[in-house]
Amino acid sequence: MKPNIVIAFADDWGRYASAYRGIDGTSPWNDLIETPNFDAIAAEGALFTNALVPAPTCTPCRSSMLAGRYFWQTGLGAILMGSYWDDDIPTFPLELEARGGYEIGHTYKVWSPGQTRNAPMGGVRTAYNQAGLDFNQFTHFVTRLGEQYGIETAKELLYAETRDNIRSFMLTRRTDRPFCYWWGPANTHRSWERGSGKALWDIDPDDLEGRMPGFMPDVHEVREDVADYLGECLAFDRGLGILVEELTKAGEYDNTIMVVSGDHGIPGIPRSKNNLYDIGCEVALAVRWPGVVEPGRVVDDFVNLMDFGPTLCEAGGIEPPADMSATSLMPVLRSTASGQVDPERDFVVTGRERHVAQARAGFLPYPQRALREKDFIYIINFEPDRWPMGDPINLGPEEEPPSYQALCNNPLVTLMDWDNGPTKAWMVLKREDLDIEPLYDLAAGKRPREELYDLRTDPDYLHNIAADPAYEDVRARMEARLLAILEEHDDPRLTEDPCRYELEPYAGPPDTEWFAYMWFAK
Repeated sequence: MKPNIVIAFADDWGRYASAYRGIDGTSPWNDLIETPNFDAIAAEGALFTNALVPAPTCTPCRSSMLAGRYFWQTGLGAILMGSYWDDDIPTFPLELEARGGYEIGHTYKVWSPGQTRNAPMGGVRTAYNQAGLDFNQFTHFVTRLGEQYGIETAKELLYAETRDNIRSFMLTRRTDRPFCYWWGPANTHRSWERGSGKALWDIDPDDLEGRMPGFMPDVHEVREDVADYLGECLAFDRGLGILVEELTKAGEYDNTIMVVSGDHGIPGIPRSKNNLYDIGCEVALAVRWPGVVEPGRVVDDFVNLMDFGPTLCEAGGIEPPADMSATSLMPVLRSTASGQVDPERDFVVTGRERHVAQARAGFLPYPQRALREKDFIYIINFEPDRWPMGDPINLGPEEEPPSYQALCNNPLVTLMDWDNGPTKAWMVLKREDLDIEPLYDLAAGKRPREELYDLRTDPDYLHNIAADPAYEDVRARMEARLLAILEEHDDPRLTEDPCRYELEPYAGPPDTEWFAYMWFAK
């Protein structure tokens, strides 16, 4: 009997779960939250300590994962225009449906909008959102209705919504077929209610004092922002528990592959989302597959999430499409070992082109590629004269500075590739303060063509050693390795002149429908 496949995939959820507590190299923020549902899946399967995204922005990551290809091999899916999709690029859910006999469906986001175009799994045909989409605005909803009904009652309304959405799929699917279901809540994506971490989840912002990485100001406003985000992580975990409950009630849980992860790191925080540093690219990952994945394993192999394209095709009994360039995880999943299972899984390549189209004059991208190994991050910034977080419009010495409220809420104010929120607003307004200026420059300033960080001595990747003669052998080796991989997989940054990402439609005005949905529908 073929296994069911369920992917629980959160927006903007980095590697934050209590299962990671105490594991070397993980964030101390994990000490402040309890995620029992994710932890149970990890304990009954495998927990991965080195899972990274192919690109630290939503549509490129999802397009890559669904297609089992590097993000630059997914057409316009490689930039934040996921509503456009090349019909000749196969994706694992549709392949499982067409060739594997699977029923497919999704709740909340795979990528959106995609409701009016032929985006894979994006159409109304596979959507099960009949009970609503309010879970995506979790803290806004609970804060608003909590004043009238109480916080716990308001939470229960959202738990009922996600339960009913899941049930709508489980009750209407054909029971003589296996199913592939994607549950993709977007509540961990901004925005969320300020102070909600404390008000809704009793996470004290000041418990984060001393737990901030070196590139973040350790001040109450920033700590509160992180606490609010961690509260959203707890909401995701509670929804995950409901998903497990419904699968169990239907008698399907023990014949289901559970894959739980997210599309990149925390938004609105310096050097995270839209950056190739660890805080932007590392994500939680647990896989439960009774009878195949040995319970209690902790796997250190490097995993690129695009590897789930061919992996889930194989799990569903079909050959992966020949043009999937990712590498199946099946040998790692079937192993009984923990630690480093496959010695060749010692790296991940990540990259980025464009997030917000208007971020730079001429709609130009900020092209980057990186190689992450156990001890080092190596990054190439192909256009170092451009601003990595977007042009600093409205920040000139003769210009009136934007208001705090505008920096929190309006994505078009300035530095458009740095998600808005209290941390961004606080840092931008204090960017000339003596102690904040270096941190602001790390976040928003121009970067050299090459960056290299030794994570053994510099876990917060603060000191670029690319020009250090003592590390020249490491730099040269990693450059050669990265460029060889990019060339092997026809990265247009190496193989096209001019590169397609410098031309329309890749470097061009945004799809207004897509942009409006992404930034204002919440």
